Amino acid sequence: MAGGVAAGLSVRTGMGVNAIRTAFVITSLISGFGAAVYVLAWLFLPADGESSTIASRAQGDKRGIGLAAAAASLLALVLLIGALLHIGWIGSLSWPPVVAVAGLVLIWRNASPDEQAVLRRLSEPLLGDTAAGQPPRRGLRITIAAMLLLAGLVILLYQHLNRLDLWPITGVALMFAAIVVLLGPWWLRIARDLMAERQARVRAEERAEMASRVHDSVLQTLALIQRRADDPQQVISLARASERELRSWLFDGRAPGSLDGLATTLSGGVRLIQQEVEAQHGIVVEAISVGDCDLDPDLSALLAAAREATVNAAKWSGASSVALFAEVEPDAVSVFVRDRGRGFDPDAVPRDRKGLAESVHARMARRGGSATVRSTPGQGTEVALTMPRTAGQREPSTAP
Repeated sequence: MAGGVAAGLSVRTGMGVNAIRTAFVITSLISGFGAAVYVLAWLFLPADGESSTIASRAQGDKRGIGLAAAAASLLALVLLIGALLHIGWIGSLSWPPVVAVAGLVLIWRNASPDEQAVLRRLSEPLLGDTAAGQPPRRGLRITIAAMLLLAGLVILLYQHLNRLDLWPITGVALMFAAIVVLLGPWWLRIARDLMAERQARVRAEERAEMASRVHDSVLQTLALIQRRADDPQQVISLARASERELRSWLFDGRAPGSLDGLATTLSGGVRLIQQEVEAQHGIVVEAISVGDCDLDPDLSALLAAAREATVNAAKWSGASSVALFAEVEPDAVSVFVRDRGRGFDPDAVPRDRKGLAESVHARMARRGGSATVRSTPGQGTEVALTMPRTAGQREPSTAP
């Protein structure tokens, strides 16, 4: 979390970032090897968007190198004393913690400003709160941790003098309590940050989904009303349809453009899109489905994106018809929306136009799918949508 090494390895290897972080933690707790590898990677691999590494910047930091050597030497001395006194787990540690400590000192002094800000935020609970009146509490916590640690070490050192079976366990428990007292605020800070990040991500996804729904219903209807302003009856019909959609969303919980209760299969959803777009836009939609499967939230999002792509083609392509093709395969479901209209340059679409960006690309990305737009001015446009199917959904599909 501090250096982004696990995230970088996840992007490079395709493995889950949590699995990589867990592997680092486990190997660090067992032998310290994971911590050493993590710190070395942090030192010698450049950050995203940077050309230099922390190690290259640390070469000119003579004071930092001296501090790193001093910290490593001190830790090596402690480990040596632990080995001579035969203190179990301390004596079993070797060079990995020494390398990790020396590397952390160099990182602390030579990291980029953004990384140093992250390090300060993560280490703030260890150093104490910054609010006024908190230093005495920090000193009390460090004192209690030191006393518990010293007591645990003494008990482990002289355990052979006591015949009680629980005596070594007591020493380990005291040392563990010292670690909890010292690192507890840090663990709580990380847990709170993770929870806040997760909540913020959920809220952002909810806002994005709501924005997509509003765009697909109210904003699209308003655009149609502007284009049909010379037909009062059509304007009234569009306004009533939009009112019904909004009332259903507010009081029944069915979002605009949703197929809940209207279709239970993919082919049924494709037919609904065909009927709605033909009725609202007066254009022919040629719909074809190959295979079929039950709808789930992911496939419902796929159909919502396909509906938006079909509406865009009906509004802007200038073509007399739009082709809507859906195919169900064992591993994925694909939908293609094609027209032979005027085409456009996707890179030239104004940023305030959210139809493709939010209602198609972002909607598919939130569900793990992909969207590709291919358009040539004067020749038409194709929108390709693909949604992977989970293992539990990969039953043989039947043709409609």
